[in-house]
Amino acid sequence: MTQKHKPHIRDDHRATCLTCMDGRIQIPVITWIRRSSKVKYVDIISEPGMDGILNRPHAQMDAILTGIKISTTVNHSSHIFVVGHFDCRGNPATYQKHKAQIIFGTKKIKKLFPSYPLTGLWVNSKWQVKKIIELL
Repeated sequence: MTQKHKPHIRDDHRATCLTCMDGRIQIPVITWIRRSSKVKYVDIISEPGMDGILNRPHAQMDAILTGIKISTTVNHSSHIFVVGHFDCRGNPATYQKHKAQIIFGTKKIKKLFPSYPLTGLWVNSKWQVKKIIELL
C-alpha cells in the first residue's frame, strides 16, 4: 500500500501590525486583526506613538522596515496594519491628528510594500478598534 503525500499547508497565517508599545491596546488590536483577517498570529512591530513616527521623515524607519520585511518575507505575513490610539502618551494628539497620521502612515507603507493590503486602525477610549482606511 503506497502512502499519499499531502501538500504542506501552513497553519501559521500571519498579519503584521505597526502599533504603539502601549500594552492597553495590544489585546484588543490583536483580537480584532485575528477576527477580521482570519489569521492565526499577529507580528507586532511597536514604537511609542507609531502613527506619529510614520509621519516623520526618516525617523526610526530602518528598524520598522526591517521588521516589516522579516514579517512579510520570512513569516509570510499577508496583511499590514497601522494603528493609532486614544490617550497615546508617545504621541499626544487629537483624534483628528491621529486619524490624519494613520492615513498618511498607511499610504506611506503601502508605497513601500505595494503588493500587500494595508489597513489603518484606531483604538478609541473604550478600547474598541475601528477601521480608518483600507488599501488593497
